[in-house]
Amino acid sequence: MRAFAKSILVSILVSVAILLFTNFIYFIPWYMTLVVETFNLSQAVASDNYLKHEYKDAVLEKLSKRPVYRDKANQIVISAVKEGGGEHSAEGWDDASLYEYVSDLEKPYNQRGLPVTVTIKAVYPLSIKLWGEKYEQEIPVSFSLTTTGLKHYKDLYYDEYLNLKLE
Repeated sequence: MRAFAKSILVSILVSVAILLFTNFIYFIPWYMTLVVETFNLSQAVASDNYLKHEYKDAVLEKLSKRPVYRDKANQIVISAVKEGGGEHSAEGWDDASLYEYVSDLEKPYNQRGLPVTVTIKAVYPLSIKLWGEKYEQEIPVSFSLTTTGLKHYKDLYYDEYLNLKLE
């Protein structure tokens, strides 16, 4: 009788392991989507030196329509951080001319050549359905890329030629 109980226990554990492995197979394309969207967003951020709301909203909308992201769409967070700034310090409005008369510290963008870190955080729902009951564990995942701003802003101080030695 003990051997029969052990065999049932082993079969239950093997089936749970197979279900977890199947769920893990979905994780890899889910994570690669996160990586690709972060890369694409970092390229857009590099061209403007800050994250525009237009880009952020487009990525949020695109991710919320994806199959696994759709389940936890309200837990997707996109942030851009400039060097020396806070959590969302490199995010701003689409029109950069709105920041003309604002102090340099309040502007969401830095001058060309300074780093901006783009991060997308999401939650992967690891779920298994056993005997009609659904067991779910949320796994928080994030991916960050640091890019260098390429755009030169005339309203910011730029000292590229001050350290240049003439021969």
